[in-house]
Amino acid sequence: MSVETTHELPPGQTMIDGRPHMRDAKGRAVPIDLVSDADQLKTQTVLKVLEYARPLSAQIARFKGHTFDDVYTLVDLLREQHGASVGGAKGNIDLISFDGCARVQVSVADHIAFGPELGIAKSLIDECIEEWSDGSRDEIRALVNHAFNTDKAGNINREALFSLRRLDIRHPTWKKAMQAITDSMSVIGSKSYIRIYTRATPEKGWEMVPLNIAAV
Repeated sequence: MSVETTHELPPGQTMIDGRPHMRDAKGRAVPIDLVSDADQLKTQTVLKVLEYARPLSAQIARFKGHTFDDVYTLVDLLREQHGASVGGAKGNIDLISFDGCARVQVSVADHIAFGPELGIAKSLIDECIEEWSDGSRDEIRALVNHAFNTDKAGNINREALFSLRRLDIRHPTWKKAMQAITDSMSVIGSKSYIRIYTRATPEKGWEMVPLNIAAV
């Protein structure tokens, strides 16, 4: 029976029967002398980064939880004092410091799913475009194609779809299509986001405090 230890070995290596090994993607123990120097270095680098990333991720998660707790505790306190909550619709909250130089926003975004009525809407819109004279609605045709084209994950372009609903077109078939789009939408969940801003003086523009790796 082999004995496996990791005492004082580089990240990713395991001592088995007195010889260092590394596990491959299939879980097999490969003797270290059969693993290329490049694979050893890549593994050590990745695991070193991961070692720092895990506690940092946990710290960010704690920060997020504490921030939501602090903001909603304040909202509950103000509700008790004034009989009304702070913020706009759907729990959106905008807090600004007394000196006007620090700001915390909590926003709630709905996750929307589209049902089979969306296909009916597309058919009705196509009817409208075919009925209108050639060339007069080229821009609308392009917008429609953009809205109903799906990405690689099969997702509809929500913003382009909502842009269609904002067009002031009074054709009865178009109105039916817009109603079909509305009927196709259902909220399947929501997610809260925190955005923090600062500025040197109240006259300056807001600058977001970056909390994601790409923006730092």
